[in-house]
Amino acid sequence: MSLLWIGILLTAAGCYALKIAGLSVPDRVLDHPLTVRIATLIPVALLGALIAVQVLADGSALRIDARLAALGVAAVLLWWRMPFLVVVGVAAASAALLRLWF
Repeated sequence: MSLLWIGILLTAAGCYALKIAGLSVPDRVLDHPLTVRIATLIPVALLGALIAVQVLADGSALRIDARLAALGVAAVLLWWRMPFLVVVGVAAASAALLRLWF
């Protein structure tokens, strides 16, 4: 058995153990208000971090370019409650036009 298969089997076993550990958490812990609040805020924080990295990072350097302007356009359009496809299309068009001009 190669080292690759050993790594795959160990990863699968670790994932299974993590799944069992999550299923064995008592309901009183899961229903605690702090746990519920944290569980609702973690996806928002992760998505915000992902957006920040994708918009502002270029390797290990900080870069401010058309992506940041497109994010600002998308934020304004979302604030105005525009449909999602309109937000994506206008933000992409604004980024493309800014890259064309500068």
